[in-house]
Amino acid sequence: MPIVLADTLLRSAEADLYRPVWSERVLDEMVDAVESVHPNLAPGAARRMADVIRSSFEDASVAGWRDLASGLTLPDPDDRHVVAAALRGRADIIVTSNLRDFPVEVLEPMGLEVQHPDEFLLNQLDLEPDLSIATLHRQAAAARRPVIMTRVLLDHLGRCGVPGFAAAAAPPSCGAGCSRPVCLFRRGSGCLFGGGRVRHCCVVGAG
Repeated sequence: MPIVLADTLLRSAEADLYRPVWSERVLDEMVDAVESVHPNLAPGAARRMADVIRSSFEDASVAGWRDLASGLTLPDPDDRHVVAAALRGRADIIVTSNLRDFPVEVLEPMGLEVQHPDEFLLNQLDLEPDLSIATLHRQAAAARRPVIMTRVLLDHLGRCGVPGFAAAAAPPSCGAGCSRPVCLFRRGSGCLFGGGRVRHCCVVGAG
């Protein structure tokens, strides 16, 4: 998962749009993936990133999932730990770009859904549009080297696998040279998240 997209998901959790759930193995796989995709990172940088994530969401990590994993059947046995962590953490959704290896017919009887990050973020935007947009503004404002605007951040996100969300979150154009801030309020006819605002979620960091 690209770092900019992972940052958006984590900032959404920080804003209480959902509660993240993962295991130490998920974080370890995230470290391996970041180091593989970004071989020029300073030594230990990915591990320090995992440490910051762990300390920022102290109640997100679940244990005791190994016994559950042994009884699961998935197309890729190496993904069983993800489902086991979701079950142990009482998550509702697994967020991953790797939908193929998490079949609906396998997860549904266990009370789990699988969503692509694009669908998941669109649902957050549908449910809490102004909070979602404010979270994007904060992410853009925190960027350094280079400093970026929210529109540029959305362009990055669109290229990182969430084009639907990036398009829906983009403010409407107001003409060349316009600097007026515009906040999009996007309302949907149906809400996947039922009656509550914060829903459990298991975010897969490596896929």
